[in-house]
Amino acid sequence: MAVVVNKPIPEFEAQATGGIKVTHQSHLGQTLILYFYPKDHTPGCTTEAMQFRDQYQEFIGAGAQVFGVSRDNLKSHEDFKAKLELPFELIADTEEKMCHMFGVVKNKIMYGKKVKGIERSTFLISPEGILLQEWRGIKVPGHVDEVLKAVKMLKKVA
Repeated sequence: MAVVVNKPIPEFEAQATGGIKVTHQSHLGQTLILYFYPKDHTPGCTTEAMQFRDQYQEFIGAGAQVFGVSRDNLKSHEDFKAKLELPFELIADTEEKMCHMFGVVKNKIMYGKKVKGIERSTFLISPEGILLQEWRGIKVPGHVDEVLKAVKMLKKVA
């Protein structure tokens, strides 16, 4: 089942760093940010993670919990998290279940070959588990600011 804006997110269960299990219901009552990225330890993904890190306290202050999601395993995530001193957890979607559910698996051309990759995307989920907003195929510069602005607007409305 795919995600649809203004509808509840489908059921899922995933392991994250810090020994945390994340489900479609584990963060009800909190605004949830799920940002999908291609790969740990790559330049664009490092920059994006650092920008979420640097604004993390503002997200928490606005009532939002942040999770990064990629196909990397927990060991890679733990190393990436430690290296960048990330204050939020990273979800290991090694079987691509969440990636397919959120529709972020895309065919890309890399060095002239077709490969399956993750389209950098972010999803804003309400405290009731409703998908409120999605950003797909994003560019890193300015993106985290845009997501934070949307979270703050949501808090004002509430």
